[in-house]
Amino acid sequence: MHFAYMVRCSDHSLYSGYTKGNSPQHRVNTHNKGIGSKYTRTRLPVKLVYFEQFQSKSEAMKREYQLKKLTKVKKEKLVSEFGLE
Repeated sequence: MHFAYMVRCSDHSLYSGYTKGNSPQHRVNTHNKGIGSKYTRTRLPVKLVYFEQFQSKSEAMKREYQLKKLTKVKKEKLVSEFGLE
């Protein structure tokens, strides 16, 4: 499985990413160890607030790119509708 996801950082910003595996939570754990990405490293801890599952890496990475391009308002709307927060 492949996932596009968003995490909420400690400064309330949103970070979008891609991961493969059984669950995006594993990637969140990596972020929280300080080895996930340069952006999240200085904004720990992070919390999973949104994800989508895909069959292919290509689909997930395309969605990650779309998420990164969304405005803050549109990202917040997706997160709110998803209901993990």
